[in-house]
Amino acid sequence: MNQTNVDARSVAVVGMACRFPGAGDVDAFWKLLCDQADATGDSPPERYDADSLYSPKAEPGTLGSRRAGYVEGMADFDADFFGMSSSEAAELDPQQRLLLMASWEALEEAGLRPDRLAGTRTGVFVGATRADFVERAFRNGPHAMTAAQYLNFRSVIPAQVSYAFDFRGPSMLIDTACASSLHAVHSAVQSLRAGESSLALAAGVNLVLRPDEGIMMTHAGTMSADGRSRFGDARADGHAPSDGVGVVVLKRLAEAVADGDRVLAVVAGSAVGTDGRTTDQLLNPSLTGQLDVLRWAYEDAGVDPAEVDYVEAHGTGSPLLDPLELRALGEILGEGRPADRPLLVGSVKSNIGHAEAAGGMAGLIKTVLCLRNGQVPASLHVEEPTPLVDWDRLPVRIPGTLQDIRSEHRPAVAGVSGQGVSALNAHVVLRQAAPAEPRPARATSPDAPYVLTLSARSPQALLDLAAAYTAYLGEDGAGAAYDLWDICHSATTRRTHHLHRMVVTGTGRAELARALAGAPAPEGAGTEVPAPLAEAVRRYRAGEDVDWEALLGAEGTMVSLPRYPWQTRRYWPGEERGSGAESAADWLLREHARTTFDDESRLSDIGIDSLARLQLVVELSQQTGRQIDPEEVGRLGTVRELRVWTGALEAGAR
Repeated sequence: MNQTNVDARSVAVVGMACRFPGAGDVDAFWKLLCDQADATGDSPPERYDADSLYSPKAEPGTLGSRRAGYVEGMADFDADFFGMSSSEAAELDPQQRLLLMASWEALEEAGLRPDRLAGTRTGVFVGATRADFVERAFRNGPHAMTAAQYLNFRSVIPAQVSYAFDFRGPSMLIDTACASSLHAVHSAVQSLRAGESSLALAAGVNLVLRPDEGIMMTHAGTMSADGRSRFGDARADGHAPSDGVGVVVLKRLAEAVADGDRVLAVVAGSAVGTDGRTTDQLLNPSLTGQLDVLRWAYEDAGVDPAEVDYVEAHGTGSPLLDPLELRALGEILGEGRPADRPLLVGSVKSNIGHAEAAGGMAGLIKTVLCLRNGQVPASLHVEEPTPLVDWDRLPVRIPGTLQDIRSEHRPAVAGVSGQGVSALNAHVVLRQAAPAEPRPARATSPDAPYVLTLSARSPQALLDLAAAYTAYLGEDGAGAAYDLWDICHSATTRRTHHLHRMVVTGTGRAELARALAGAPAPEGAGTEVPAPLAEAVRRYRAGEDVDWEALLGAEGTMVSLPRYPWQTRRYWPGEERGSGAESAADWLLREHARTTFDDESRLSDIGIDSLARLQLVVELSQQTGRQIDPEEVGRLGTVRELRVWTGALEAGAR
């Protein structure tokens, strides 16, 4: 396949976001990897009682490990940002909540405004296998099986993202067990190549809220005793489950380059395939199946396997599966490889555990970061390489320290593997993005003002964002790496403009930072703003739309900016109820109203829909001990009618 055809079929990774154990964002994730940190830990009591289930013996009904990998703030969410009431947020699977916030962050990092993507054929492809949240609710008995649980079916997970951002392209959940998120990437790439999607979000989500799968794996003898994945080590003893949420934004490479997007890495090709009947049992892994998918992936990418510099393995820490995977990689990627350039193979699961349906996405994000930084972090917990691998014959090495990628005279190439108990193998081929073309220096007067716009969906979020930009623009801030024009241009043209706004002008970073902090300018200082720009600033502060591209010009390089400052709080079923003195009407309005109201407000206008009314029926039935007719609740029209009707019921029950 010639290079022209390869580039025409290639897909750019233009944005990423994540929540992994020990890392709330992509930068923290890379630091964790470079620091050789093990982010696994004891199972929190809010998940399940690991101590009462624990047994060092693989006995039925017991759990073989007290440890796993967990994200912090699993139940934290910015409900107001997404237009949800407290009750809606508390009843929504936290997998969906974290995915919504991560999707927004990935689009922000890509410099793609969700408001401009609304109505487009943007596709959403999500790998997910768990429905722990709804299954926990069902265990609470029949009364917990309310209509609210409709939203927690796994098939709704990608639909929630498509609905939140008004995306009109494909929206599908993919469940091929631990290969799910890489399968989602493969599906997204195919959709982009076919022209079915104009842009795609590929994601993986996994939150461990129940011990059931761990108990099952303990009984099968596949659970790691101390919650650590020892990929490639003689002491490897199995699976160490973990949480994970990861999102990548994908776009056809030619379009990303033409649109001035920042290309983080390039998906050159991918392949998926099942083992078929190449083993004696369905659940037994197949060398043949892995070899096939590796060949197909590199054929699809137009890449010589001998040129691959690094592979992020599936690498769960299984004493049987890992040697098989290393053998497959050695046979396909080792052929024709120079003896002085062994293939580096690692596993992020040694840092964070196995995020199952999101495990492949964790590996993909790690690999993109490796290509961007030209380095491969160490794979942990390898003290004695497994004797089940012929290390002298196979040209593969597991890095024990941070190592540079040696790819002279060509872009570096890497692969990411995933395997599922579904017998599905997946492999994605990535290559290093070409350096951005140098932009001619922009001729400006030294006194010409820069314009920096900030906005948020609440006053407090705006203040938090201003503080973040103040630090960002400081001498030691992350913004020091970028041209000030590019910072301001990215903020004005590549970020969504919300209701609450701030705009500052200045001739340099210090002046902008002082204005953001509200500090007065030194005596005699001040920026003279041209009349057209001053008018645009006035209109922007007034909440009007401003065509900043037309005013400032289209030239500007997309750079990383401070993330949106979420105003999160904890949402969990049963924790949102008011005091016993609170009336049912006030409870319903507090939990479900999406806007301000008075006694004459129509219930339908403020967000009291049929689902909210059904929850009122349940609440009043439990409170009064009477059978409530849903049709009576359905006839209530205004806030006043609601309060009068519920008040009469509650008074009669006393």
